Amino acid sequence: MLEYSGTLFTLTLLLTMVVAQAIIATGAHRKQTQYIPGVVASELDHHSFVFRSHRTFLNSLENVPLFVLTAMLAMSVGVGTEALFWSTAVFTSARAIHMVLFYAIATNKNPSPRSYFYMIGLLTQLTLLGLVFSAF
Repeated sequence: MLEYSGTLFTLTLLLTMVVAQAIIATGAHRKQTQYIPGVVASELDHHSFVFRSHRTFLNSLENVPLFVLTAMLAMSVGVGTEALFWSTAVFTSARAIHMVLFYAIATNKNPSPRSYFYMIGLLTQLTLLGLVFSAF
């Protein structure tokens, strides 16, 4: 596993980012005057930081576990260390920029700037899956 230390470090950064998103979303939610535990008001949209922080965290929960599992599978089947490192670095960077843009830009416009970084992450996921399949 030592040969994958760069990849494991990058995945640790990615998971730490998701934990930070959970803390940020929880903090934003609890600062509301009409706080109901576990409920984000349905009338909120992208103009609300509560909504954006909640959606950022949920979006990561939808995407990050699949990527981490794919990266672990890639290590198991012997995908090259450099290719795997760069895949995890690009995905983690794209998710970080996605997060920052989601927090910073209050827009209901589609696509928003964050959408491009979501797509970079998705393409990286597909590329990594291709590397896994080619290792068989």
